[in-house]
Amino acid sequence: MLGNQIQRVVKRGTLQESIYGQLRTSLMQGRFEPGQQLTVAVLAEAFGSSAMPVREALRQLVVEKGLIALPNGTIQVPEVSEKRLRDLCEARLALEGLATAMACENMDASSLRRLKRLISEHELAIKHDGIHESLEKNQEFHFLIYNGSGSTVLPQLIETVWLQCGPYMRVVTEEVERNQDVPYHTAGTNYHHIVAEALEKRDAQAARSAMEKDIKLAFDFLIDVMRTREPHSVV
Repeated sequence: MLGNQIQRVVKRGTLQESIYGQLRTSLMQGRFEPGQQLTVAVLAEAFGSSAMPVREALRQLVVEKGLIALPNGTIQVPEVSEKRLRDLCEARLALEGLATAMACENMDASSLRRLKRLISEHELAIKHDGIHESLEKNQEFHFLIYNGSGSTVLPQLIETVWLQCGPYMRVVTEEVERNQDVPYHTAGTNYHHIVAEALEKRDAQAARSAMEKDIKLAFDFLIDVMRTREPHSVV
C-alpha cells in the first residue's frame, strides 16, 4: 500500500515538473502573448493531465514572476512596458556580462566546439527554420556559456530574468514574422562569433564586452519595435 502511494506521488511530481518545464521554456521563448490569460482547464486538456499538476506549475511560475496572479485569481502573462524592459536589460547586462567573463576560465575545448556549432545552427535556423527555432538555438548558445561560468548562482538568476523577458520575446517573434528583412538576428550572430573567439583566447574583457553588446542590441531592437506600435499596445 505504502509503495503504491509513493509511486503515485513520484508520478504526480514528475508530471508537474514536466508541465512546469514546458511552460517555463515556452514563456522564455515568447510563445505566449503579453496579457494572455492562462486557464487551468485548457492547459490540463492540452497536456492530457488533471488540474492539480497544472495548477502547481502555474503557481510556481507566478512565484518566479514569469506569470502574474490577478486579484480575481486569473493567471496572466505580464504586459510589456518600456520601463520594465530597461530594468530587465540592466539586470541582464550585469548578470550575463559577469557570467561570460567567468566562463573564460572554465570553457574547455569540447564546450567551445559545441558553442561554434550552435552559432552555425542558429544562423541556419534564421534562414530556414523560422523564429522559434532560432530563439531556441540562441538560448542554447547563451546558457552553454553561463553554465560554463563555474557559478552555481548566476545561471539560476539569469534564467529567472530570461523568464521575465518572455513577453518581450513574443514582441520579437511577431515583428520578425511580420518583417522578414529586419537585420536584428544577423547582427546578433556577429556578436556571437566575437564572444566565441574571445572565450577561445580566454580574453574575459573582450568576451564580456561582446556579450553586453549582443544583449544591448536585442533590447534596442525591442524598444524601437515597441515605440512604433500603437500606444495602447505598450503600457
